[in-house]
Amino acid sequence: MQTWLLLLTILLISLLIRPTLSLLKTKKLPPGPTTIPIISSLIWLRKPFSELEPVIRNLQARYGPIITLQIGFRPCIFISNRSLAHRALIQNGAVFADRPPALATTRLTTSNQHNINSAFYGPTWRLLRRNLTSEILHPSRVKAYGAARKWVLDTLSNRLTESQSKSDVGVKVIDHLRYAMFGLLVLMCFGDKLDEKQINKIEEVQRGSRVLLSLSRFGILNFWPSLTKIILKKKWAEFFQLRKDQADVFLPLIRARKEVKLNEDDSYVLSYVDTLWDLELPDEKRKLTEDEIISLCVEFLDAGIDTTTAALQWIMANIVKYPTVQERLLAEIKGVMGETDEEVKEEDLQKMPYLKAVILEGLRRHPPVHFVVPHSVTHDVVLDGHLVPKNGTVNFMVASMGWDPEVWEDPMAFKPERFLNKGEGEGVDITGSREIKMMPFGVGRRICPGLGLGVLHLEYFVANLVWKFEWRGVKGEDVDFAEKQEFAMVMKNPLKAHISPRVMK
Repeated sequence: MQTWLLLLTILLISLLIRPTLSLLKTKKLPPGPTTIPIISSLIWLRKPFSELEPVIRNLQARYGPIITLQIGFRPCIFISNRSLAHRALIQNGAVFADRPPALATTRLTTSNQHNINSAFYGPTWRLLRRNLTSEILHPSRVKAYGAARKWVLDTLSNRLTESQSKSDVGVKVIDHLRYAMFGLLVLMCFGDKLDEKQINKIEEVQRGSRVLLSLSRFGILNFWPSLTKIILKKKWAEFFQLRKDQADVFLPLIRARKEVKLNEDDSYVLSYVDTLWDLELPDEKRKLTEDEIISLCVEFLDAGIDTTTAALQWIMANIVKYPTVQERLLAEIKGVMGETDEEVKEEDLQKMPYLKAVILEGLRRHPPVHFVVPHSVTHDVVLDGHLVPKNGTVNFMVASMGWDPEVWEDPMAFKPERFLNKGEGEGVDITGSREIKMMPFGVGRRICPGLGLGVLHLEYFVANLVWKFEWRGVKGEDVDFAEKQEFAMVMKNPLKAHISPRVMK
């Protein structure tokens, strides 16, 4: 009833104003389905984000690799061609490095676009990104967190062993992987090893943040917010409550960290929060507010936990599904390690080309996100003969590029060997600088700053999980590779595996 009332109200208002798309009639936007002002936008806004990808694929089969949909009041352009993506994001990187103006809900979740992902291309974005890459993600700092990774690995190993000992069948792996990644990223964010109760509390509000993100993406709340705040009052109240829940959990941790910083001792470990207190925004000549620090912490945890957990589960699922991959990987690890070594150390990872091939193939075949964060252009620009208008959104389809049959033989198969000598993926550059064959972390100026950390975590945990345990499928159950869109693209039916500790000689 509320939706129909909203539709009727919008139609009445639209009769009194000039159609919002009249300007676009004179422009040569990329092709797409026929647009009916107001109504088309409402149809797309009601469709869950997870349902967009198959629709877009069908439209691109009809119209070509660059298409336009009218979502809200702005044209949304979707690009699946890797050459076009390279031309835009690498060859014209500065032009395509902007972000579109935030929707009403996104302005709230990002503190008015004051986080790295959503900030406009300019001084504020440069400051926030440089702070992250030069501090917590600097190679020396990443190395300093080696003890934390060892602690998390031990915790994960103990949980898997205990869970298997209590089960006659398989272990549901995802719960343990997510807990481990939460423990590691929370420590990096706040500088402390929190107990299980605290970690679970943070995970609970992070689940709320995923709801916020789903509401922030094309959702109906963003269509005429001044109107939806009246008609969809309860939905907006839920949205505000989720944001308040975040503040209630994060603020005590943030404020406590400020006190620790002022009273450093021998156990002091630099955290992400520590690096934020003294930043001064260049455009506004002020320091960050607590709300902005909350937004940056939520972003840090979301980016590092869900995507890594999803990628790790996909890779381990393929290791369970294909025993020969596990056998070859174990043989490579044995060739580097001593028989009695209990742990694969980080310095050993560089000696394992097949391990790196397994990780790359996992990221190619199962990218944790199928779309990068939408881009925008600093001014109207022509791409492949089509107008890309300022303030429109430009979406790059990550999975489509990694599955391109012109690049990858049998692209939907899991074949780590393709990244070894003479394979089609040999020497692939996942930053896309030379050419784009796959872009699981995005490419260009907006490439994910956590690329190096993410790959390290995948290599370290996959190597050690194979070294410490034998992974087998559950009898009578096949590994199901069906997908489900959450914050990341996850397994619809989570991996269950029988895990046996390896006996060290």
